[in-house]
Parts: sequence; C-alpha cells; structure tokens
Amino acid sequence: MASRHDHADTSPFLTQADDVDEVKAVGVPTRVLDEEDEESPGTHDVHALTGISYRRSVTIVGILFYVNLLNYMDRFTVAGVLPDLESAFKIKDGSSGLVQTVFICSYMVLAPVFGYLGDRWNRKYIMCVGISFWSVITLCSSFIPKEYFSLFLLTRGLVGVGEASYSTIAPTIIADLFVADQRSRMLSVFYFAIPVGCGLGYIAGSKVTSAAGDWHWALRVTPGLGLIAVLLLVFFVEEPPRGAAERKTDKPLNPTPWISDVKALLKNPSFMLSTLGFTTVAFVTGALALWAPSYLVRARNVLYKTEPCHDAICNYDDSLIFGMITVLTGFLGVGAGVEISKRYRKVNPRADPIVCACGMLSSAPFLYLALVFADTSLVATYVFIFIGETLLSLNWAIVADMLLYVVIPTRRSTAEAMQIMVSHLLGDAGSPYLIGVVSSCHRYYYKVGRLMSVYRV
Repeated sequence: MASRHDHADTSPFLTQADDVDEVKAVGVPTRVLDEEDEESPGTHDVHALTGISYRRSVTIVGILFYVNLLNYMDRFTVAGVLPDLESAFKIKDGSSGLVQTVFICSYMVLAPVFGYLGDRWNRKYIMCVGISFWSVITLCSSFIPKEYFSLFLLTRGLVGVGEASYSTIAPTIIADLFVADQRSRMLSVFYFAIPVGCGLGYIAGSKVTSAAGDWHWALRVTPGLGLIAVLLLVFFVEEPPRGAAERKTDKPLNPTPWISDVKALLKNPSFMLSTLGFTTVAFVTGALALWAPSYLVRARNVLYKTEPCHDAICNYDDSLIFGMITVLTGFLGVGAGVEISKRYRKVNPRADPIVCACGMLSSAPFLYLALVFADTSLVATYVFIFIGETLLSLNWAIVADMLLYVVIPTRRSTAEAMQIMVSHLLGDAGSPYLIGVVSSCHRYYYKVGRLMSVYRV
C-alpha cells in the first residue's frame, strides 16, 4: 500500500511533493517515513536529530495550543457580545459585520509576509513579537470611546498582525518535531484550539460582560493571558532545525527564492485543491461564528414574542450555549476526523481528502435545517447546529496535515501563508459582511412591508 508520505508519483493527488527533483536537491528523501514504521527504533532518532527530547516536544505543542486558543478566544469574544457592541457604537448589521471582515483582511494580507519570514528566520522570536503586539492592541481597543467606531475597526484590523505571525509558523514547528501518525496526533491537539477557542470566546464574552456589567471588560481578558503566552514561548519553546525529522541528517536546508516557492506551490495540485476546498469551509465558519449567537437571540425573540434587547447588558444565554456546543463539537469533530482518516487510510491512501469532503457535504443539510427550524423549535436548532459543526470540524487537523506532507520543509511557512490568504480572501473575509448586509436589507424591507400593510398602501 502506498503511504501518504510516499512522494513517489504513484497517484495524482495528495501524495505528490512540490517537485521531486527539487526535493532531492535540497536533501529531503522522496520517501519520508511509512506509517507502519512509526514505532520502529528509527522513529526515536527524530528527537536525536532535532536535539529536542520527546517530552520537550510535547510541551512545545502544548504551549502552541495555548497560544492558538487565545487567538481564537479573542477573535470570537467580540462575536459573543455583538448586540452590546452594536448598541454602544450605534451601528447596524452591515457595519458590525465589518468588525470581523477588517480583522480577516489584515490577517490575510500580512500572512504572506510572515510566511516569508518564517521560512528564513527564527520562528520563535517572530511569534513572540507578533503576540506581544496583538496583546497590546487588543487591550487598547477596549478603551476606545463609543464615538470612534472607525478607530475600533482599525485596532481590530491590527489584531490580525499577531495571528498572522503565529498561524503561518506554528504548524511548521510541529512538523519539524514529529513525523507520520505522531505528527497527525499533535496537529489534532493543536487544532483543537480553533473550535474550543471559539467556544471559550463566546463564553468569556458573555460571562465577563455579565459579571463586570460592561462589555469592554470582555476584551481585556486575552491580553493578560497573551503576556503569559509570550513568557512561555521565550523560556520553554526551542526552535527545531527545519526538516531534520524528514531528511535524517543534521545538515541544514537552504531556502529557495520566494518567487520559486510560490511558483512551485501554484504547480502543486494537492496543495491548490486542498486550499480551495478549505476556502469553502472558511466561508461558512466565518459567517457562522460571527452571526450564529445573534441569530439565535433573534430566533428566541420571534419564537417567544419578546422584544429585542436595548439594555446596557443583554441576556447572553444563547451565546453561552452556542459557545459550549462549539467547544464540545470541536473536541468530537477534530478527534474523530483524525481517527477516521487514520483507519480508513489502511484501505485507501486518499483517505484524508475523502474524509474532509464527506464532512463538508454532510454538514450542509444539518446547518440548513438549523436555519429552517429557528422559528419553530430552538432545541431542534441547537441539535442541528451540534451535528453540523461536528461534521465541519472533521477538516481542521486533516487539512493542515495534508499541507505538511505535500510541501517540502523550506517552503511550509510560505504554503501556510498562501493557504491563509486564499481561504480568507475568498472565504471568511467577505462572508460576515455579506451576511450583515443581507440581514440589514431584509430587516429594512420587512419594516417597509409592515408599514405598507398597516396603512394599506
């Protein structure tokens, strides 16, 4: 059976490295490590080659998980208190959708910059600088007066600097610490942080706002935790040599010119197809993550005929429930995706993309049913959201793993950056804003329709 790490040209998709001749030129063997060899004595040589023990490598993954968790907590804390934010700045759905879109746009634009730096400079220090900047800007955004919504948008855009410096680099560090199934497991741990962090962001936003009586305090939680993250990176994270785990030698790899990296990635069908597939996931999750709590609140108002919240502090029970669902579905979906793919791979070497495709296709009807039942039964809506999010979460770790085993070590940060740029440019950079505009237009025409019916126009 062909291994997914076998770069020989035995199948057209998701087994072909960037360029076999180029891989040989930089010293990476075309056959990295078969899964059945994972527990062989040679596997333990990985940590000897990197100079980092297995225990320290696991600790590094734990720290990277923690930072990833904070990034997504901060991003979706805003979504958890969106009604208060709209009330404070006196904005409508279209403008509030810009909060997420501005962040995604800066994140998307800066990702290639940090991808270039991450393939050439010390990744640990790049992350430290980015996370420090992100923490300071996030804290500053919580003190902006309600008259300056444009300034709030600017700070949310600058927050993208921190996440771009981190998301493009952290997976490549894990790739240099582990191989084969160990890498898949560690990536699944790392990507647990996405749904779990999103869920904790909703929970933190709702609970901190309720406790403090002011939504601004919800934005002051993650900056303090970000300082701890920087200290952990400085004192406990070591920079592994690029590609040592795969080339089985301590001879350093020389990076190729950036334009050559980009050309090779564009010619890599496995990378391009997985990136385009993940773009569709980003479009859905971007809109869902920002608008689902507000949508559920409005569904409750319609279902129970209650008035929308105009108080200083609104009831965030739905944000709390949605956050807990997101945390749970993240654990279930990411873990299940990795395990299903691992077992299915024994009979089909293309298991990874097939599992991702099945998860995406099967999630669509359940998310649609969640919308349909929103004005009939909130319980049914939550059940369908739970199933849909679980199926959608099958993708997170698998897509990252696919990128790492079809791209050579010296251009992985660039590949991460390109995938981030494309998936956000065509995905969640526009979907929150588009949904907000559609919502604003629908509410406007609904009010016009009501007035026309009242006055029999």
